[in-house]
Parts: sequence; C-alpha cells; structure tokens
Amino acid sequence: MNLVFATSLVPVAEPRSGYDIANRVIVDALRMMGHRVSVLGFLQPGHMAAETDETVVLADLEVTNARVNAMRKLGWLVSAFARGEPVSVTKMHAVPDTQVAEALAGLQPVDAVILNSIQLPGAFLHLFEGLPSLYVAHNVEGASAAGNAREAKGVLDRLLYSREARLLTAIEQTLCRRAAYVFTLAEEDRAALGVDDPDRSCALPLVTSVEPPPGIAPRMAQYDVGMIGSWTWSANRAGLDWFLDEIVPRLPADIRIAIAGGIDDTPSGLPGNVECLGRVPDARAFVRSARVIPLVSRAGTGVQLKSIESFELGLPSVATGSALRGIAEIPANCLVADDAPAFADKLTSLVQRSRVGEIPDLDGRIFHASQLRRLTAMLSEGLARIGRVNDR
Repeated sequence: MNLVFATSLVPVAEPRSGYDIANRVIVDALRMMGHRVSVLGFLQPGHMAAETDETVVLADLEVTNARVNAMRKLGWLVSAFARGEPVSVTKMHAVPDTQVAEALAGLQPVDAVILNSIQLPGAFLHLFEGLPSLYVAHNVEGASAAGNAREAKGVLDRLLYSREARLLTAIEQTLCRRAAYVFTLAEEDRAALGVDDPDRSCALPLVTSVEPPPGIAPRMAQYDVGMIGSWTWSANRAGLDWFLDEIVPRLPADIRIAIAGGIDDTPSGLPGNVECLGRVPDARAFVRSARVIPLVSRAGTGVQLKSIESFELGLPSVATGSALRGIAEIPANCLVADDAPAFADKLTSLVQRSRVGEIPDLDGRIFHASQLRRLTAMLSEGLARIGRVNDR
C-alpha cells in the first residue's frame, strides 16, 4: 500500500521522547512489512528527519511548553480561544491551510492516510475529510486533560484543562468516527474512545525500535534505583511526585536513587540518598547503571515506553498497574504493586537481592520479538480494513 503518515512531529533519526519513539517504530514497522510510507508533519528544532527522501516537513516547530518563552505560550492561548480549539491543536497553525493542502496533494495517489495522534489532524480536519484513514490514538487526550483538571491546584488551571478536555474529546470522537480503523497504544483506551468493538480497533504492542536490543551483557551498578522520564509532562510528574512523597520515605536510607530527565522545578527537601541528574547524554546507559527500575505511572492514558525499554533491556523492575498499559506479557523479574507500602517493600527486596546477585537480568530479545510479532499482526489487521473500504 501507499500510505501517508500525517503527524504533528515527523519521526526523527534519534528519537528520545516516548512520542518520537512510538512514531518511528510504527513507520519503520509498516515499511518493514513492505508498504510505502510518506510522512507529513513538522520537525522539532535540533532534530533530523529519519527518512528525508520520504518526509515532507511543513516547517521547524517547537511544541514543548517548557522550551518556549512566555510570549509564545500566550500567543498559543489567544489563538486557541480565537479558533475555538485546544491549545495543543492550535499550535499546528504555524503554517497556512493551503500549505498543508498542497503538501497532501503532492503525495497522491495514496491508499490511506494514517492520522497520527490528535494535534495535526485536529487542526486540519477539513483537509482530511473524505480520505480513507486510520487513526492512531497515542492517548485518550480528552481523558488525560480531564485528569489534569482534577489535579490542578489553581482555579484558572482547572478551567483551562477542563476546556481542553471538552474540545479534545470532541475532536477524538470525530477522528474515530471517520476512521476505517483505530489503533490505540493500550487496551483500555479502546473502550475509553468508544471503539472497543474488534471490528473498529485494536491496541498496538510497541517496541522501542524494530531492531532487536542487545542480549544480556555485564553491567556495573552505579545506583540502586534509577528513574528517567520527561517530568515536564503532568502525568509523568504525578508518578514522580508519588514516588518521592510516598515511596522514598519508606525505603532504607542506604538505597541510592538517581532521577534523570528534564524537569521544570527540582523538588526541594530531597533526602541525601536521592540525586536529580537532569538530562543525561545516554538514556540507555543510565538505566543500565541502576540495579532496579521503578515504573511509577499513576495517571494518563496510552502506553509507557519506559516500561517497554526496561523490559527490552531485561532489567529488574517494580511497576504500578498503570505502568504496564499495553503490555501483555510481564517479564518474570518485574514485580507489580499499586499501594505505596507494597511498592516500597518490593523495591527494597529487589534491591537487596540484586546486590547479592539473586535477581539476574533477563534476555530482553525474547520480549522484543514477541512485541514486534504482535505489532505487525495488528497493523496488518487495520490495513485490511482500509482494503475493504477501498473495494466498496
């Protein structure tokens, strides 16, 4: 098939965020299956598109709130209210409708458009109307915004998040209604989007790359516990705050903890055994430097790619149930706990057993191969629905 992958941010050569990794894997898997995939979207500054010959970049565009100044944020907010759109969607109007329409026309003829996440398709709904489409729902965006509204500490933030939730839900409903088939990244998101009929949707198992991870290799533990994430995202920050507030005080003081990743404000009053490293040059090397990985998702929707990466590397872990969204087979060296005392007890036990060599790493290639087989099978299922639509 000839496909167009329409996305806010195009897949990049060196993906770092969960969103970038998921985009790259889906496109790479489709190409591995023999399909031609042209990509249409924006390029985040400082990155290089993964396949420049097959990518139409509308413009360079920074969309991360933490990386823009106050004036840019205010401009997005004003535009969102003027257009009656969610803020995350209105960011896509960095180029005019005509430019997107011309780029889309230049990629014809195609068998289908894969509408990746809500932002770009939501901003240009009228341009994609009538085209055979599949929708990839990375998260249930409306539900995530509603959760942010419930957790908001100020009245203004609560009102803004509530507005986002209402508008995002309406766009999600439109994209799901138009799509021949919907891909989610977690099983429970299918019901949340109202497409839990197997004829309407499936959940895509993900990997961090279509290339297999390395096998078991010796590693030197620098920390007992290591966490990495994009802590500027509110759902991730909720998990980090829970870990620091509820888990760390229950751990022995000799357990050394390292936290890596971008963060807006470093938590104050951390105990001496907790170190915030900020962004690290090599995320994989960092997680391999920790004996045990806590997977602490407490909110949000979609899949947790940090969980998948830990399992691909075969690392011991303790996970909340939310951190295991989209994962069918849980590795034997992953323990599960949702309440704080049980989580802390299991984390302490794993660290102590790891120190004496009782908890070995597993061969993550087995987990990766299983996930990749299921990913290509689910993609084939969705593409078959497009074939039936085109044959009518």
